[in-house]
Amino acid sequence: MTRAEVVLAFDFGLKRIGIASGDTLTRSAAPLPAAAVGRGGPDWQRIAHQVRALAPAVLVVGAPYNVDGSEGALHAAARGFAAELERRFALPVHLVDERYSSLEAAAELKARRASGARRRRVLREHLDSAAAAVILGRWFDGEAD
Repeated sequence: MTRAEVVLAFDFGLKRIGIASGDTLTRSAAPLPAAAVGRGGPDWQRIAHQVRALAPAVLVVGAPYNVDGSEGALHAAARGFAAELERRFALPVHLVDERYSSLEAAAELKARRASGARRRRVLREHLDSAAAAVILGRWFDGEAD
């Protein structure tokens, strides 16, 4: 029997970093509370709390690309964030193309709200973490840089 490994995914942004978790057995992803990004950078305490609490085997970061496949404006910053995750937590970090992940997440949240499955208002941090769940789903599907 294959042992499930926990995976944490991040949707990097300049104001917030969406976070989602999943496991390699069910290959499903669930959003977690987003981490704020302030003048001093990401809320490393919140991120470290999630890493300690969930003990992931792998970390995944969304890599911003433009529609034409070229690197997006935040690509270098997302790569820097990924490198810092690897340095701080000594875990393998994979990059996944995040194009349209926020649009996909917004459509999913809107559909859940329309169906009554979600009652609360959708906030930006919910969207960011839902986008991280989309990114993680893509990683489970084998998409990685």
